[in-house]
Amino acid sequence: MGYVLRVRLASFFAGAATASAVGLYVLQKDYQVAHESISRQMRGLYESLDGRVSALEKLKEAEAPQHVEATE
Repeated sequence: MGYVLRVRLASFFAGAATASAVGLYVLQKDYQVAHESISRQMRGLYESLDGRVSALEKLKEAEAPQHVEATE
């Protein structure tokens, strides 16, 4: 195998390895940003749902004595 061919193959594989590393880094950053965004959305939905459940529980507690008085 000629010297020039070996140099070209080595350069090709070095470039492919560098491109793969950069690609994986960009993909990891994209995944991290997407994960944080979805986590923020889910946290907001959870807080909203928790507030609604608390409001329903308070409403249920307020209505419970009325039902007891009506049955007696």
